[in-house]
Amino acid sequence: MSHLELAGIDLAYGTQRVVRNLSMRLEKGSIGCLLGPSGCGKTTVLRSIAGFEQVSGGEIRLDGAVVSRQGQHVPPERRRIGMVFQDYALFPHLTVARNVGFGLRAMEREQRNGRVAELLRVVGLHDQGNKYPHELSGGQQQRVALARALAPRPSLLLLDEPFSNLDVELRERLSYEVRDIIKATQTTAILVTHDQNEAFAVADEIGIMHEGRIQQWDTPYNLYHRPVNRFVADFIGQGVFLPGRVISHHQVRVELGTLNSTIPVECCPGDDRCPGEECLVDVLLRPDDVVHDDSSEMKAEVVHKAFRGAEILYTLRLESGARALSLVPSHHNHAIGERIGIRLAVDHVVTFPGEHPPAARMQPQRREASITQ
Repeated sequence: MSHLELAGIDLAYGTQRVVRNLSMRLEKGSIGCLLGPSGCGKTTVLRSIAGFEQVSGGEIRLDGAVVSRQGQHVPPERRRIGMVFQDYALFPHLTVARNVGFGLRAMEREQRNGRVAELLRVVGLHDQGNKYPHELSGGQQQRVALARALAPRPSLLLLDEPFSNLDVELRERLSYEVRDIIKATQTTAILVTHDQNEAFAVADEIGIMHEGRIQQWDTPYNLYHRPVNRFVADFIGQGVFLPGRVISHHQVRVELGTLNSTIPVECCPGDDRCPGEECLVDVLLRPDDVVHDDSSEMKAEVVHKAFRGAEILYTLRLESGARALSLVPSHHNHAIGERIGIRLAVDHVVTFPGEHPPAARMQPQRREASITQ
């Protein structure tokens, strides 16, 4: 039995449906994430789990018990859910220790003080208990908010864009720290964010949301390498689509060569004619699929470069005029307009039904490379 289950929930504001028939499951001790652009409904889903919004359809279950359905609504204070807000919502007039212990007022003083001391050690603030929030950095305030949410031992922890107020470097470091803290306390948690780097750093499983629906609920690895549709493929990571022609159930030809896939290549949904002359697809190529190789006879022109420290992301123009991306160690510093050798190293062949007219899709090939998955 799942620790948290959303079964076909709908949420609406008046006549506007914000969430549509959304389902997901989260096992005990796992960290899930709702990831998507602004306005996709992810925060609304989080608020419905917390009990701040009522569903208009479907059910929300915690440990098998229904907490939300149409006509039945368990209030937030009875759900044993902790929440870390975007702005931390710390009490400025209380010390760090008293902030952490705010939800433990029913405990005996000695027991409460022991729990507060334990949580401050867990979040690395054992010597900051007597300070006030304004005396702490943003990262320290975020850890206080996390300790306060964890103090009552919630059944579920919800984190609403908890890193958005931090600078990029601190955000990255704290995302790993927060994951370690949640795992150390064996807490089940859900994070909401629009930043895929945060999602990848914190979550075990991620749901990509678009227009009130989860497009794919999966591991970070599968979202990147095995996206189920174009939206997920575009939203996660970087990449380009090259036109291709399916030449067998396990082979697809693109301008740069022939890709061999262990998974059957789908031409068109429900079309049993594959392969065929008009079986055209778009093939997803990630920057790590296009490898810089000085010894390769296959060349591409550098049209843009983005320096990233250890790596450079090159945008390359192919002979047909199509573009590809390649992530290259930064000691290979090539000039705009230079032609460099490339080869394909595709471990996951990802295709979608083609969206371009057949005449514009495939250029005559001058050479062919074979890539085996």
